[in-house]
Amino acid sequence: MFITGNGEVSTSSVVLLPYAPSSVAVARQRLCTELQQWGVFATAVDDAVLVVSELLSNALRHAHPLPSGEIKVSWRWTDGQVEVAVSDGGAATEPRAGRPTLSSLGGRGLGIVEFLAERWGVRHDGEVTTVWAVLPAPHPVDHNHHNGHNGHIPDSGLSASLYEAR
Repeated sequence: MFITGNGEVSTSSVVLLPYAPSSVAVARQRLCTELQQWGVFATAVDDAVLVVSELLSNALRHAHPLPSGEIKVSWRWTDGQVEVAVSDGGAATEPRAGRPTLSSLGGRGLGIVEFLAERWGVRHDGEVTTVWAVLPAPHPVDHNHHNGHNGHIPDSGLSASLYEAR
């Protein structure tokens, strides 16, 4: 958590995980726990967890690890949105939503992301590729709001740094 220049509170996390299938469960659990702690609606938490799972699974299936041998997953909750990103060492092809047939066993991950996210995209920075998505994630109205106190006020505006490879 950090205080922005205008005094508002924003919350974010960055985790480096092993380039291994077990990292999907770790990322899902950590994101779910943090979004719940931050007070995000349960349905928005579920959507964000599904999107991170799809992005991370795609990275593990199609891309190389970062030069460190890991994969980076990051998220930020701000202004009623959750921004998620997965950074890897890039792949031979550009990430894009597929159009699988009914009998296809795969190819639905980015289609799911496209459906759930307000917007998503790909950023390249040298050897690092980051696939990001922005999802609606409202904070439930709390009791403090009704008595004139504003409680948690998230940062407004997107963070370009979330999508930058580090």
